[in-house]
Amino acid sequence: MRYLLLILMLASPSYAVEPSEMLDDPVLEARARDISKGLRCLVCQNENIDDSNAGLAADLRILVRERLTAGDTNDQAVQYIVDRFGEYVLLKPTFSAGNLLLWLAGPLLLLGGGAGTAMFIRARGKPNALSEKVLDGDEEVKLARLLQD
Repeated sequence: MRYLLLILMLASPSYAVEPSEMLDDPVLEARARDISKGLRCLVCQNENIDDSNAGLAADLRILVRERLTAGDTNDQAVQYIVDRFGEYVLLKPTFSAGNLLLWLAGPLLLLGGGAGTAMFIRARGKPNALSEKVLDGDEEVKLARLLQD
């Protein structure tokens, strides 16, 4: 039983949030953790700042906690970070006209690739003009001679 408990403790996710960064108010800390999970570490790029050990991620976590302590709502705190670092800091960017191409590029490329593949396969199955060409009399004589040799 002790080993099972030890394995479960080791298997739990580890967070990079230092105890010194944590807020005393559990409600504010929960809000800060929620916000941190939606913000990208600008050093690691595909990791949220809650899980990142990078110094910049720690600075962002502290900044989020400072904004919440100052009385900002979650949206205001996120907007404060976005205003300073750009929308790239969001793990899930907003859907707007400015990034419409980014949202549509993946599905459009997938559809275009599928259509191109279908056209290639369809064209490959059709006989082309060279495969249907019939030999004329001179060519048949030459072919017969070649085959006899």
